[in-house]
Parts: sequence; structure tokens; C-alpha cells
Amino acid sequence: MCSLCEAKHSAWAGRRAFLLAAGAGVATVTVPALAQVDVGAPSSLRNLVPAQEIETAAAQEYTKLVADARAKSALAPQGNPQLQRLRNIAGRLVPQTAQWNDRSRQWRWEVNLLNSRQINAFCMPGGKIAFYTGILDQLQLTDDEAAMIMGHEMAHALREHSRSRIAKSQGTGTILSLGAQLLGLGQLGDVAANIGTQLLTLRFSREDETDADLVGLELAARGGYNPQAAVSLWQKMGQASGGAGGPSFLSTHPSGPDRIQQLQANVPKVQGLYQRARI
Repeated sequence: MCSLCEAKHSAWAGRRAFLLAAGAGVATVTVPALAQVDVGAPSSLRNLVPAQEIETAAAQEYTKLVADARAKSALAPQGNPQLQRLRNIAGRLVPQTAQWNDRSRQWRWEVNLLNSRQINAFCMPGGKIAFYTGILDQLQLTDDEAAMIMGHEMAHALREHSRSRIAKSQGTGTILSLGAQLLGLGQLGDVAANIGTQLLTLRFSREDETDADLVGLELAARGGYNPQAAVSLWQKMGQASGGAGGPSFLSTHPSGPDRIQQLQANVPKVQGLYQRARI
């Protein structure tokens, strides 16, 4: 084989190896056959960034966040009633997640509570959940409303919205960096660090938010939480939008009449799931 042909063959083999590795989780994120809410298939762009890389980066960033909070005495202790309340909610939602993403069976789910007046909560890829005391206290959330927030944030992780957004925002640079790592030409730590710093600041699209609203609504209903709470939650969010603590959550999760109307239209679709879970 001539040198030019060898170079072309090598380049193609490298691209093929990368694409095969990147697409290893293609079939893991689906719309369940028994889903009650109407959502489409997740973006195929997510397959350009390997799920394992995103989850590794998220775990590293989450560990740093928790360690920083502990050092500042801002991490709720194990016996904190609010933390136990959140973990009880997670205990009812996590069993509902595998039908939306088979990888979640292997995730090491974590729930922590951070002492901050910020109205904020998130679930990073791989099941790393954090709530801020401000969202519980300032909005006076019921268990049903807290479950709607947790279900919404879990849905972002399950539907791999971060994976898709990073692929879209970073484009070729990230793909080449990850491809180099996969082919033994880069450092996993450097790639993970670069991605990890983005995971807490990503802004999801309106389509992602709608997707998370509906999938989260179904998760919570299947866990036995009243789907009507999704409406009262976003009404509270709307009222808090002018408050001092609002921007942290509401800047990336804007409330509005369209969002509430869409949730109201979908509540009847999951009402039966909620009623069966309560039996």
C-alpha cells in the first residue's frame, strides 16, 4: 500500500474508531413504549460526545462542589431533615428512570443539600443531584412540588441534554479533543476538566426545557407525587421571578403562561399513573 493510501486508511480507521466509541450509547436513550407524555427522540448530536466522558466529568465537578461546600460549612449533614426529605423523594423517583435511559441503572445516584439562599437545583449527568436551601425555603415547596423539580432535573440528565448542548456549543474542538483521547493521543483528565466546568453553566434550549418538564412530570407521577403540583410549582416560580434569589434557577428555567398551560394539558395524561402509584 502506498504511503498516501496508508495515511488515508489510518485517518479513516481513527475516525471510525471514534465514531463507534462515541455512538456506543446510541440505543440507551429512547422514548418508552408505555410513556404517557408525548416527547420526541433525543438529539442525535449527543452521540458525537461519549456519554462516559460527560458522566466522568460531572462526577469530578460534583465532588469538587460538595468538597467546597463542606469546607465552608455549607453542606447539610446526613441527619438534616430537609436532606432526608429530598433523599426520600429520590428513592421513589430513581426506580422510574431506567425506562428513559438504560445507563441510569449503573449511575451512582447522589443527593446533597447546600446551604444557600439561591433558588437553585440541578442533576448533573450520571445522577448527581443538588438542591439549595433557598429553593425549598423561599418557595415553601411541598413534597409534591420538590418532586416535580427533582423529576425535571433528572430528566435533563436522562435525556442527555448536557451531552447534546456540549456537542452543539463546542463542535469540532471538543469532538477532536475527545477523539484524540479515545485514540490514545490526549489526557482524560484535561478533557474532563474542560467539560466539567461547563456543566453547571449550560443553558438548555426551550425544546430541552419542555422535554424535561414532561418527562419529569411523568417520573414524579409514577413515583406517587401529585402531577397537579407541577402547575403550582411554576406559579410559585413566576411569583418569585422578581425576587432577589430568583435568577439562579429562573435565568435558565424561565417561567411563563405557555409553560404552565403545557403542563396543565399534560397533567391528565399522567393522572392515572399517580393514582396507581398511590394504591
